[in-house]
Amino acid sequence: MAILNLTPDSFSDGGDLATTEAALRAARAAKEDGAVILDVGGESTRPGADPVSTEEELKRVLPFIRMATSKGLGPISIDTRNARVAEKALRAGAGIVNDVSGLKHDPGMATVVAAGGAGVVLSHMRGTPATMRSLATYGDVAAEVREELEQSLGLALDAGIPREKIVVDPGIGFAKTGAQSLALLKGLGSLGALKCPILVGPSRKSFLGEIAGVPPVERLPGTIAACVLAYHNGAKIFRVHDVAPIVQALGVAQAILDA
Repeated sequence: MAILNLTPDSFSDGGDLATTEAALRAARAAKEDGAVILDVGGESTRPGADPVSTEEELKRVLPFIRMATSKGLGPISIDTRNARVAEKALRAGAGIVNDVSGLKHDPGMATVVAAGGAGVVLSHMRGTPATMRSLATYGDVAAEVREELEQSLGLALDAGIPREKIVVDPGIGFAKTGAQSLALLKGLGSLGALKCPILVGPSRKSFLGEIAGVPPVERLPGTIAACVLAYHNGAKIFRVHDVAPIVQALGVAQAILDA
């Protein structure tokens, strides 16, 4: 899953895809590099980020989704917490909703996903991007994340979303300290109890910088390490900025495991 942030303030690439044309070039490159899904977002969810209006979020994402769909660049995932944005994105051609709140931010989101026949990524997060740093208190982080994702899964199933269209994401870096993110990656197998494919998004995250002491754009080696270990521990989908190196690394990891 390739990350396409159509935002001016994302933590590592804000403003890089400021126009639809730039986003389309990045989308084509990602598909050529081996991306299966394009994940497009119009609101930064980095820690401390302020929300944007629904109108601004739609203005950022809809032209790209329509154009990318017309050029056969799908499947497209819309990264949003907003049910109205999700509904319009699905009508424009997106087929998946990636909700960092796990359907808990907007009460209408589960119904929109179900009515649209879309897939959904249920991510774990507490609070909002602006408040989540203060909510990273856990006894057993892996167990509590699993329990809270189970609540999101219940919301999805109760709304009529088929289990086969649901993916779970432990939300690396979302209301998690660096140590908690590492513990989640190590204990990823515990999410298997939810009986849904597991997505991870460690790409360029701050916990890698804490270990390596480098800025976001220099965290590819750490991202590769995190993805390979997550793959070994059960992850099936990887949300990343740098597609080609991750595809190659995972291919080698699979070859070693199959040898």
